[in-house]
Amino acid sequence: MSSTRRTASEGEGAAPPRTVAVVGAGAAGLTAALRAAEAGASVTLLNAHPKIGLKILMSGGTRCNVTHREVDARDYNGGSRPFVARVLRAFTPDQTRAWLESLGVALKLEETGKYFPVTDDANTVLEALVGAVERAGVAVRRGARVVRVERVGSLFRLGTQPVRDSAAFAEVSAVGRDAWELPAAEPGEWLEVERVVLATGGLSFPRTGSDGVGFALATALGHTLEPTVPALTPLAAEDPLCRAAQGVTLEAALSLWVDGRREIELSGSLLIAHFGYSGPVALDLSRHWLRAAGAERRVTASFVPGVRAGLLLAGWLEMAARDPALTVRRHLGAVLPDRLVGFLCAEAGVDGATRLGQVPREARAVLIGRVLERPLGVSGTLGYEKAEATAGGVRLSEVNPSTLESRVVPGVYVCGEMLDVDGRLGGFNFQWSWSSGTVAGRAAASTAAG
Repeated sequence: MSSTRRTASEGEGAAPPRTVAVVGAGAAGLTAALRAAEAGASVTLLNAHPKIGLKILMSGGTRCNVTHREVDARDYNGGSRPFVARVLRAFTPDQTRAWLESLGVALKLEETGKYFPVTDDANTVLEALVGAVERAGVAVRRGARVVRVERVGSLFRLGTQPVRDSAAFAEVSAVGRDAWELPAAEPGEWLEVERVVLATGGLSFPRTGSDGVGFALATALGHTLEPTVPALTPLAAEDPLCRAAQGVTLEAALSLWVDGRREIELSGSLLIAHFGYSGPVALDLSRHWLRAAGAERRVTASFVPGVRAGLLLAGWLEMAARDPALTVRRHLGAVLPDRLVGFLCAEAGVDGATRLGQVPREARAVLIGRVLERPLGVSGTLGYEKAEATAGGVRLSEVNPSTLESRVVPGVYVCGEMLDVDGRLGGFNFQWSWSSGTVAGRAAASTAAG
């Protein structure tokens, strides 16, 4: 049995630094390990995959959208918003930006409110984090998959299995993923520490290391999970619109109807793809669609967000009077992509070459209805393999919001995607990782030193 290293303490007779193990080297885990080391703890960072930070490298189209200009608890779904707000206040977006800049990551603000590294390269962020962790003296163990966490007196024993390469990880990570069962095989090595931070992520992009083992560890320790579903994943659809307008991008408002009632409406950029729908608004809607499983669900789209039927009709009539030669296709084409206009006209039985004033009232009403509330034929999602986050996780009621220490097993801390918190697209999930990782890492070191 081994334990994490202990460094020399300042002053003769001073107590040695306490030992902290951080499980998972994604955004939250790297942050937690760095914060714990900065607070004086002796830290070991264990990552199941031989390569660390793979999800960081994939994020934002490999550009890494690190945070957003404005972040609020209302940008998150899942558990208690006051809980989320408290964690965000502990390490704010302003502090995040200053911190990343201090690590050598120059940032730029885009019109969307998203912050990216000036290099437009996620490697810039990962290299800065890994460099900071190593300079802080953290012992980084790649390819060490934690499959047991046991309390023995005042200590914790962590059992690990070695993972040689990506292929080996794919093989072992398939064990018990959906059932949250830990592998039956005995660990090959044990590590003994005083505090544990669980930061393994959820289930999104499982090939990067988020294979659900963290949830299995949490439940084995006695935690309760809110049921998990993919979040920020594309919507699958059986819809002729996808073939007719594949590749078209536009601003749209998507509404989810559950048992005949509008459950939620979200606005943003929509990408029409061969498999269904993507883009920020579709990704944001996906977790809500999945959460409504078992009910009667449907999704409709308004292709002119914020415009009501009366206003659209008034504009139609005004333009018909002002320019009698104006055709339907030219009129709608002023605000919508031409391929989309052609398809909607065909669905409504309206010839796009018809002049506005010559379209029968009934046909005009049908076409306006297709523009403002067209069913999208959503049949599902692309699941965890394409999801950027996981909805659900460890219940917030079982975690102290001030420290993120478990109320079930004191000495264990939970942060990042493992908690029942998922943000919308735009850097919000990274901000949650930086904030919660900071809180958990500092608290683990501080509490351990007490």
